[in-house]
Amino acid sequence: MGSAQVRQASKGRLPRWLTSEHPLPWLFPVTSILVVFGLYPVLYSLWLSFFKRNPATRTEKFLPAWNWNKLLGDERVWDAVQVTFTYAAIALTIQLVLGMLIALLLDSDRRGFGLFRALMTLPLVVPPAVTGMMFLLMYDSSFGVISNALYSVNLLSPDHPILGSGSTALWGVIVADVWQWTPFMVLIMLAGLRALPKEPFEAASIDGATAFQSFFFLTLPMMSKIIALAVLVRGIDLFRIFDYVKVMTDSGPGTATETLTAYAGTVYFKSANFSYASTVALATLILVLVVSTVFIKVFKIRF
Repeated sequence: MGSAQVRQASKGRLPRWLTSEHPLPWLFPVTSILVVFGLYPVLYSLWLSFFKRNPATRTEKFLPAWNWNKLLGDERVWDAVQVTFTYAAIALTIQLVLGMLIALLLDSDRRGFGLFRALMTLPLVVPPAVTGMMFLLMYDSSFGVISNALYSVNLLSPDHPILGSGSTALWGVIVADVWQWTPFMVLIMLAGLRALPKEPFEAASIDGATAFQSFFFLTLPMMSKIIALAVLVRGIDLFRIFDYVKVMTDSGPGTATETLTAYAGTVYFKSANFSYASTVALATLILVLVVSTVFIKVFKIRF
C-alpha cells in the first residue's frame, strides 16, 4: 500500500472536523475558554454595577448610575488609586533595574551559567499567597530574620514593626513582590540580550568604546522595544496586585497598603456589597486599559 493510500485510509477513520483545514474547529476550544473565563465575568460585573444593593434587606434595585457616582465621590477609592500607582511605579522600577543588571551578569556561555539561569525560574513557581506568608514570617518582630537583621544595624526599632507602620508597610509588600517577579524581568532581558547581533559591539570595541558606552549607546537602544514590552506586561500585572496585600497586611495599617483590587475584595468579602465591588473592579480594568493604551501609543509597541 502506497503512502498516499495509507494517509487516505487513516484520514477516513478520523472524524471529519479533525481532518478539516478550516481554522474554526481548532480555535473553538480556546475561544470558548476566553468567553467563559474572560468575557462573561466582565459582562456580569458590568450588569451588577447597575444595581444598588441594600445590605439590610439584601435586595438590589436597578439604578445604573448610583454605584458609579458613589465611586467618584469615594475618598477611599482615590487613596487606593494613589497607593496602586505608587506600588506599581516603585516595584516596576526596581524589578526593571535589577532584571537588567542580573541579566547582564548571566549573559555568558561559560560553564555553570546555564544552571544559574534555570534557577532564576524557581521563585516564579511559588504561589503569591505562599510568598506573602513567607515574608510575613520573616518580618515578624519577634523571630523574623529580616526584622532582626534590620534591628541589629539600628535601621528599624522593634517598637515599629515593618508591616505595622504606615511608612514601611508598603515597602515590605514591595520587597516580596520584587523577590518573586524580578526573575521574570531577568528572563525577558536575558532573551533580548542573547538575541542582539554581535557585529555592532565588535565594531564599537575596535573603535575604543568602553563597556558603559556600548551599554548606553548600543544595548539600550536595541533593547528598547523589549524593555517596553516587559514594562507593559509587568505593569498590567502590578495593577491587579491582591495576594501579597491580603496575606501580609490586609490593606493595613489603616489603608496604607490598600490597592484598588484589595479595596474591591474588602467591599466584596467583608461588606457583601457585590454591586459596588464589581464597580470598583471595573474601574480598575478601565484604568489599566487607559494606561496601557497610552503606553502602547507613546512607545509604539507592536504585537
